[in-house]
Amino acid sequence: MPTGSHRKNVLFLSNLRVARSKWGDIDRPAVEQLKKLSSELQVSVASGDLLLLDARWYVTHTGLIRLAARRHCSGVRIQCILEFSDAPKRRYAFKATVYKSRTSQGFVGYGDADPSNVSPLVRGAEMRVAETRAVNRALRKAYGIGICSVEEIGSLAPVEKASPQNATGNGNGKANGHANGNRNGNGPRVRDRLCQIIRQHQLDPSLVKAYATDFCGVKTLRDATRDQVENFVVHLADWAEKDRNALLCQLNSYARPNMQDPSQQEASA
Repeated sequence: MPTGSHRKNVLFLSNLRVARSKWGDIDRPAVEQLKKLSSELQVSVASGDLLLLDARWYVTHTGLIRLAARRHCSGVRIQCILEFSDAPKRRYAFKATVYKSRTSQGFVGYGDADPSNVSPLVRGAEMRVAETRAVNRALRKAYGIGICSVEEIGSLAPVEKASPQNATGNGNGKANGHANGNRNGNGPRVRDRLCQIIRQHQLDPSLVKAYATDFCGVKTLRDATRDQVENFVVHLADWAEKDRNALLCQLNSYARPNMQDPSQQEASA
């Protein structure tokens, strides 16, 4: 009969296999953290409990709810904090209290959302986002989960920031703030990640480029800053993972008559 340690190891190996099929090569620190998360929380990558963004693991709302169910959570109480909410401005704040048992005094978490800190994908649903963030934070406190949930960061996933020298110049008067070329020293990594997402989810490169330009609010992608492109890549990966069909609908909205025909797109890709 399989022991507890054997089952945990099987889960970890399964998670690692699925993670590599989704995100390609994974560095050693991320693998070690995945092993720890698999053992302590019994999370499943295949079930969508975890996401890997910029070599960091993030738990999902689905993963937290599944964990709470496994631990027989007694309930969650949710309250809107009116003094910090403003419906006309689509700004909301919630308080969530998780009760691990009927005698638990509760673990409290707060969540807020407004148009400035949510993904364009969920604009107009700020109230639900704020509620989800509050619940996620309360659940993470209740069950001692140190990693952040992906819903808490929206489209602004943590990215590697340039050093002050790279942000303002490299000493010879050339700025390093744009995403094109290798000016910021991180361009190839971002570009490779984007290409990986396009290949993995079979997306049209031309439509992705058009969407990226619109997302970054620039006339051409060459004008976008590194942070804008990195945020777009995180947003694209998250959306493709959660709802590829909805993403395809969004991309198809950029298929205008003045764009290249499919044969030209295929050739340029």
